[in-house]
Amino acid sequence: MVRVVNRTLRKRLVIVLFALAAMFFALIGRLAYIQLIQAPWLTEKAEDLWTRVIPVEPKRGTIMDRNGEVLAYNGSAPTVVAFPSQIKDKQGTAEKLAQVLGVDKQDLLAKISKRTLLVYVMPGGRKIDDQKAKEVRALKLPGIYITEEGKRYYPFGALAAHILGFSGIDNQGLTGLEQWYDEQLRGKKGGISFFAQANQLPMPNQSESYTPPQNGLNLKLTLDKDISTFVRREIDNAVAKYNPDGVMAIVADPKTGEILAMENYPTFNPGNYKDYPQEVYNRNLAIWKTFEPGSTFKIVTLAAALEEKKVNLTDRFFDPGYYEVAGRRIRCWKAGGHGSETFLEVVENSCNPGFMLMGQRLGKEKLFEYIYKFGFGQKTGIDMPGEGKGIMFKLDKVGPLELATTSFGQGVSVTPIQQVMAVSAIANGGVLMQPHVAKEWIDPETGQVVEKIEPLAKQRVVSEQTAKAVRETLESVVAQGTGRNAFREGYRIAGKTGTAQVAAPGGGYKQGHYIVSFIGMAPADDPRLVAYVAVDNPKAGLVFGGVIAAPIVGNILADSLHYLNVPARKNGISREYQYGDIRPVEVPQLAGLTTEEAQKVMIQNVANLKVEAVGQGAQIVAQAPSAGTKVPPGSTIRVYLSEQPVP
Repeated sequence: MVRVVNRTLRKRLVIVLFALAAMFFALIGRLAYIQLIQAPWLTEKAEDLWTRVIPVEPKRGTIMDRNGEVLAYNGSAPTVVAFPSQIKDKQGTAEKLAQVLGVDKQDLLAKISKRTLLVYVMPGGRKIDDQKAKEVRALKLPGIYITEEGKRYYPFGALAAHILGFSGIDNQGLTGLEQWYDEQLRGKKGGISFFAQANQLPMPNQSESYTPPQNGLNLKLTLDKDISTFVRREIDNAVAKYNPDGVMAIVADPKTGEILAMENYPTFNPGNYKDYPQEVYNRNLAIWKTFEPGSTFKIVTLAAALEEKKVNLTDRFFDPGYYEVAGRRIRCWKAGGHGSETFLEVVENSCNPGFMLMGQRLGKEKLFEYIYKFGFGQKTGIDMPGEGKGIMFKLDKVGPLELATTSFGQGVSVTPIQQVMAVSAIANGGVLMQPHVAKEWIDPETGQVVEKIEPLAKQRVVSEQTAKAVRETLESVVAQGTGRNAFREGYRIAGKTGTAQVAAPGGGYKQGHYIVSFIGMAPADDPRLVAYVAVDNPKAGLVFGGVIAAPIVGNILADSLHYLNVPARKNGISREYQYGDIRPVEVPQLAGLTTEEAQKVMIQNVANLKVEAVGQGAQIVAQAPSAGTKVPPGSTIRVYLSEQPVP
């Protein structure tokens, strides 16, 4: 019996011994696994718990115009930060700091009471002015510091505001190019990292590591600051004169699709965007707003009819003042009509019945084929947010009446940028280009171009012969037709007027509400520029595109071509003057005369020309405009004076 008990006991002891040995080896194995296999992972987790990072913001990229003129850049601005672990009297600190910053004391107390290494004192403490920063420093509050952050500046105020957009307080793009190219402009954050104890203070005998930020790329635009200034000036003048609801203007290079200027009214200052309604800074009217184009759309119908050989400009058409379609009589804008006229005169007179006949000859399939080929009914693909695409009739919904109204620009809805690119195709010989405003990306450290945006041709729309014929016709519109107020001697401006009713929300049209427009190109024989202006609901003067918008485009094109040193042409179509038109006068020769001799010449001048002297002396050595140039009466001639005549 004893032997049995002893044997059983020994077995149990052996089992216990083996169990303990197994547990020991399992523990050793687990320890080895943790220390050898899991060590890197656990170390990483521990370091994550210990590590604190003070972010270092990158410098946002500079935006400049095509000539290197800076339009948006980052400067520094004071920012208040707090280290909660260093603040002993949190109640008193919150009270004093809140009074200086003009913020709620309880909100501030909650922020500086957080169990964290660092907090930004916001709102109220981010990117403050120098005076407030001085007052904060004067408080000498423990745990409260002033650091510097990047702040965005727009030196030209509202110029190109809707193109540039603006960035927010955390260096993020919110509208315009600042938003569209935010990733490239923003760069990548850096930081100062260190190990912290539970009380958020740095661990002793531990070094810090610094990761430098990667600054954003600089962006050079297709935009030209000086041309944009011409456009802004004309818009401001139009607003003062006509008190409209809105104005949209675009200037483009038709050969490349580059946008040289894009301005709107209402506008805003990107540096103070919070002072403006959201609908103002969020809507770039030049690419967002859709409306019936009116007679500027007739360029598409004309180009299609000429390309398909449905009309000849020398053929004749009789306009009785209306055109009957599907039992309805659609009247011409001119009471009684234009009578017998060639199709060239149909375009010059912007005769609706003549264009309805063109649309009828084309048929709905062919007309809408060209409408879509010219880029309507779809976004242009411009590199900016918020582009609209307009509204077209569905082809199966187009009857004789819809075909007729579409042919003269009524019933369809388009954007200004679509019209500019469509007419650019006529200007460049028949190719539809994609518009763009970004030109080059530049490394801020080396100044080297890292990416260049090349022009993108989408498709050929019409032949070079057709495009040339349309340009010649549109030059005749400016010289002898409804666009005469855009005529500028020597610049060979070609273009088309537009006067469109505005659709009412419930159907029909708003009584007395029109959008008047003009789209032009110059020089007509080899266009360098296309310019478009639309004035929404002008409230003074005769409400016609030829009266209000045409002279604006004429001024923009003339000033821009002169600025670009494009030589004047002498082989253009002569201006046909009508009763009441203001006739230009020829600038007299003043350079080379003495001031006394020039005074006698100007006394004999009956055109009320004015003289502005630059410099000092009795000898006129140069003048602008040059002698022989034709200018409107009352224009100013600038003369440059010197003590000695130029040899």
